[in-house]
Amino acid sequence: MARAPFQIHVLPFRRNGLDIEYAVFKRSDAGFWQGIAGGGEDNETPLEAAKRETFEECGIPPTVHYIALDAVTSIPVYHFKDSRLWGEDVYVIPQYSFGVNATGCELRLSREHTEYRWLRYQKASEMLYWHDNKTDLWELNQRLTKVR
Repeated sequence: MARAPFQIHVLPFRRNGLDIEYAVFKRSDAGFWQGIAGGGEDNETPLEAAKRETFEECGIPPTVHYIALDAVTSIPVYHFKDSRLWGEDVYVIPQYSFGVNATGCELRLSREHTEYRWLRYQKASEMLYWHDNKTDLWELNQRLTKVR
């Protein structure tokens, strides 16, 4: 399968009574904390890639509700070993972000992560390594806590 020139980022959340908790994951290769991240394959849409990556990395079924976030960031291609396949004129790729309602789901880790934690917003934000992950979390939290 060919790596598509985009990245996804997914933040699982669950409702615990009146509280909302977010899952953050510790990467096995670098030791930092982030949400679920990965790339599209072949002709997948960003949502399809998000559902597949989330299932592969933590076992959340693709049938649960996903929330597309407005936050989109660009990532330099030097972060991706397959970037040469996209051509020499591709310098950055977009990252599309989602929240996923994991209430009632039991998470299971792939080899990409050594542990995960369910945390309230502030602590989750403090643990996230990448600034764009923090922006995604902020937007998701605003969407989930906004009084309508």
